[in-house]
Amino acid sequence: MDEPTHYQEPNREVRQWAMFCHFSAFLGLVFPFGNLLGPLIVWQIKKDMDPFVDAQGKEALNFQITVALAVVLCFLLMLVVIGFPLLGLVSIGALVLTIIAGIKANEGQAYRYPFCWRLVK
Repeated sequence: MDEPTHYQEPNREVRQWAMFCHFSAFLGLVFPFGNLLGPLIVWQIKKDMDPFVDAQGKEALNFQITVALAVVLCFLLMLVVIGFPLLGLVSIGALVLTIIAGIKANEGQAYRYPFCWRLVK
């Protein structure tokens, strides 16, 4: 008779790398497209380490792709003035959700971003 499989909580190192997948998006504050490259690089290097890191890396990358597309749309909408407040709203939302995701990942909880277009499966 087969024993049921139980979910194991990720160890400390796995949780830290999952957190780094989310927080690496702050590289966008240092150089252009860093918010996309940070999660992509961390995820590609550490995705084979644990399924939790793989899932959180994909989630972080998908969210940053969604944010980048929203920012481009905001820049286009600046021609009709509405893009300025929308850019502020998108920026604050991305900052808050990224911090929440990093904290949750460090606690070992899988985080799913709201309003996220999941391109990377």
